[in-house]
Amino acid sequence: MTDETILLAVNGTLMRGLVLNKNLTDVGATFVREDATSGEYRLYTIGDIHPAMQRVADDGRSIELELWAVPMPGLISVLLGEPAGLCIGKIELANGTMVLGVLGEGLLCAEGKDITDYGGWRAYIRSGL
Repeated sequence: MTDETILLAVNGTLMRGLVLNKNLTDVGATFVREDATSGEYRLYTIGDIHPAMQRVADDGRSIELELWAVPMPGLISVLLGEPAGLCIGKIELANGTMVLGVLGEGLLCAEGKDITDYGGWRAYIRSGL
């Protein structure tokens, strides 16, 4: 990561090999590493099309994600390409570090099916939805 990039945590269709990953690679973002959140998150499927993650006060779990170095000018483009109801906020990683990442708005998550026990979007889609 350089002064001209920002670390972004992604937990769904922006990840490598998935449908919206091109939104990251098209702006010159580079994969940094796989990681996970602290144990304070829940994950929801939104129509089995994409996930939405939310930090919770109780009964949270660690969720698998990827970290990407995104050029600052490209960050807006990536955000505009995200489905409605997803937004950027601060995410706490398993090691306690805070980074920017993709989160779901409360209403969106309330309408979704809880898939937290899968531990991440990839595990959920491997299960056959």
